Amino acid sequence: MENITVAVIRSSAPEYKEVWQLREDVLRKPLGMSLVNEDLSMDAEDDIYIAISDGKVIGCLMLHSISNTVMKFRQMAVSADWQGKGVGRKLMTKAEEDIKAKGYTTIMLHARQIVADFYLALDYDITSSAFTEVGIPHVIMKKILQ
Repeated sequence: MENITVAVIRSSAPEYKEVWQLREDVLRKPLGMSLVNEDLSMDAEDDIYIAISDGKVIGCLMLHSISNTVMKFRQMAVSADWQGKGVGRKLMTKAEEDIKAKGYTTIMLHARQIVADFYLALDYDITSSAFTEVGIPHVIMKKILQ
């Protein structure tokens, strides 16, 4: 893989503007939606993992603490040019290592059904029936950290 680094930022960091735009382009515009109309106050509480190549944010993953043992992954997005090249896996691996080191034991997420196989390949289990979120089918997935 090309020179890609993973960093952790907060919503106050200058890179957050790129994260916002990436989420808008990858996660909302295809659904005819916009982050402009959403409450993003939770972003200030999240650790935001970013993948950077040549000084540009090419992937992101938001982490939100649910309890002392459960971390929720949310809003993962990878730039269209970088999808299928291991960027998502790299973000997930780094985030998992970090949260395990902090004492969390479980990761949960709401996965769009069309990408559930990605998470299954990373040892996540589907723990719910399909449900609709932002107008598309999702499932809840979990992973117990070993």
